[in-house]
Order: sequence, then C-alpha cells, then structure tokens
Amino acid sequence: MKIPTIAAVLGLAAVVSAEVFLHETFSDGEGWKDRWTASEHREDLGKLEVSPGKWFADEAYNAGLRTTEDYRFYATSTKIPKPFNNKGKDLVIQFDVKNEQDIDCGGSYLKIFGDLDPKTFNGDSEYNIMFGPDICGPKAMVHAIFNYNGTNYDLKKSVSAPKDTLTHTYTLIVKPDQTYEILIDGKSKADGSLLEDWDFLPPKTIKDPNASKPEDWVEEAMIVDETDVKPANYDDIPEFIPDPEAKKPEDWDDDMDGEWEAPSIANPEYQGEWTPKKIPNPLYKGEWVHPEIDNPEYKVDNEIYAYDFANVGIDVWQVKSGTIFDNILITDDVEEAKKVLEETKALHSPEEGAQAAYNEKVQAEAKAKAEAEGVAPPDEGAEKIDLEQFEPPVKFDEVPPAAAEALEKAKEEEILEAIQEEAEKKVEEEDAKKPVKDEL
Repeated sequence: MKIPTIAAVLGLAAVVSAEVFLHETFSDGEGWKDRWTASEHREDLGKLEVSPGKWFADEAYNAGLRTTEDYRFYATSTKIPKPFNNKGKDLVIQFDVKNEQDIDCGGSYLKIFGDLDPKTFNGDSEYNIMFGPDICGPKAMVHAIFNYNGTNYDLKKSVSAPKDTLTHTYTLIVKPDQTYEILIDGKSKADGSLLEDWDFLPPKTIKDPNASKPEDWVEEAMIVDETDVKPANYDDIPEFIPDPEAKKPEDWDDDMDGEWEAPSIANPEYQGEWTPKKIPNPLYKGEWVHPEIDNPEYKVDNEIYAYDFANVGIDVWQVKSGTIFDNILITDDVEEAKKVLEETKALHSPEEGAQAAYNEKVQAEAKAKAEAEGVAPPDEGAEKIDLEQFEPPVKFDEVPPAAAEALEKAKEEEILEAIQEEAEKKVEEEDAKKPVKDEL
C-alpha cells in the first residue's frame, strides 16, 4: 500500500538514507495536473488520466497515468523537484508500465532531460536518456538511448520487452565506472560497458592513410609448377567409352534398326582436363595487413555517463491506448529502487487474479446481455469445426425437392443433347457415302 504521508500526497517519496530526486506515484488524485504540463506543440495530442485500469490488485497503489485515446501522440512532462548531476554517483531510472490494452503498436518509454520547455515539448526535443519498452507488431524491444554531443546512440544489444497485459517494472542502472545494467521485474536482461555497447566514441585506431601495399608484395601462397609436364597421350583418353558389358538384343535387326552400338558409360581412366600441379610459392609473404595508427579523433571521455537532469517526459505514439505509467523513480540508491520494485512485485500474483476475475465478469455480462436480447452469447452457439475431420451430415437418399427438380431437369437436358449429337453424326455419315462430283 502507498503510505499516505505528505510526500506521498504530493506524489513524491524520499528516504533519509537515499537521494531520491523524483518518485512520482500519481497517488493524489488530480494533483498530478499541478506537476505535469501537457505540451502545446500540436492540438491533437492524446488526453491522459490517472486510473488503476480495468483490473488491479490495489486500486490506490496501481493508479497511474493512463493514455485514453487511440491513434494519438502523447507529450507531457514534469520537473524533477531536485535537479541534479549524476557525476560520481549511481543513476537509477525505474518505472512501472502496464499495457492492459494488449498494445499492438506504440511506445511506453520515458525521456529524461536537462533543460526543457514543457509547452513546446515534442519528438525533436533533445533529451539525455530515453529508456523503456517500444512495441509494434511482433517487434517488442527495450530502448536505452543516450545522447552524446548532440547525437542519440541506441544500445547495440537486443533486449526484449514483455508483450502481456500485466504490470512490469523497467530499471536502468548507470554507474560512474561507465558500466550499466538493464532489468525487467528485477531480472537482469543486459549489462556491460557503455563504451563497448554504444558507439559513443570513434575507434581508438584507424588504418594508416599514408600506408599502402608494396608493389612487389606477393600474396599468392601457391604457384604453378613450371617443371610439371602433361603425360604423353593424356588427351587420348576419352571421357566416355562403350559399355563392355552391354549385349546386342536378340531381336535386333540391322536392316531395320541399323547397326547396333553399345551404350556409353563414363570412362574410369578419364582424369579430366589436365592442369599443372601447384607448389608453395617461395616468394609468398602472407596476406598484407594494413598498418594502423592512433586515431587523432579519439579522445578518452570518462564522463559519458554524467548529465544534468531537471525534467522527465512522456513522448509516445500509440495506435491503441490504455498504457499506464506509474512509480516513476529517479534516484542514486540502487537499494531504494529494489525496495520500490518489491512493493510492485508483491502485487503481481493478485493482479493476475484480478485480471482473471475481470475477464470472467466481462464474459458473464456479455452472456447475460445476449440472453436478454435472445441471441447467441459471444463464442457460443457456433461450434468450432475441424475441417480436416469434418464430414457433412448429408443423406443422399433424402434429396430436397428443389434439388431433385434441378437434377431431373439437368438429366433431361443431357438426354436431349445426346440425341441431337447422335442425329448430327448420322447426317455426317450419310453425306460421306454420297459420290463426290468433279468440279471443272
């Protein structure tokens, strides 16, 4: 349960032992509207509301910011109450996402900014980090994009996002030693080095532009043996020869069938077109390797991980609405993030039960409505048929009257056509018997 302290009422939480810069829980009803500012960049942005969704384990705890309109862009942001720079500190970005609409195409990620004009906030607004799930059709991935010197770099590793309709917690941890870890529901999905898993920096070395392969460099490992000579009569060996086991058929008539020749078979002594053998090249130096030099453009940067943070925003497009954002936490304390995660995980099983109960309720209501209207309930009244095993219940000795009449008419037409064809055939035969007159 969310503790109804003054901090919680404001949608924020802080622990003395941890530096919590933002913990937005949307637990104060309409109070979120005082903290979040909708962008005015375009007039048709989707509307947001605070809601626990259609099913939930704890109505108060599960209340979050929900998208409400299909085929819409969403753009809203909030200021971090305590702007900070994460230099020399751990950075933890964590939030819950529930795509209860069974999202088909849309983003559910956050963007974390330095300075930001909330009124003009849009997809081109420069951010520090973008993190979270992005789903479209069969593709469900977790973005982890960092801005470095004005360019956005996405994680080179692939991290899959859950595609179900339950709540999931996404966590990004960045450390001062420039390592990172991505977790989903507390389980590690990717980790490593910022320098290795993003292309922030150019390569340390490059090919020496002043070096080139020497003209006399020999890369041919094998050469033709000039002393090798083709054996005498090598070309006289035919590729095919008459089958020595073939015999002339007894009923073969030379006068009628011509002179008999045995069929051909592959010659086992034929060795193909002759080529001289090859020997190791005494001048071979190996494959030439272009020498490398230190890249003058490469500069060590031990502070790629560090940013000034002041704003958090939601900037997504959704075909089908219904995503709920909750428990947006930005802190420098990994243990604090784990505590918040455990609160959410404790409600996972109850949420599954709530979803099952909701589905049963919907089905029961649909059935009751159908019965009241005298129609078949959804998914009922129409038996599923296995087309491979299905045999139509037709009794051929009980043909419907209309079908019987049509069948009888077809038979009569077939008989008449047969009689007409027979008459035409007889006429043609009689004409053939008449003498042909010479035409002079």
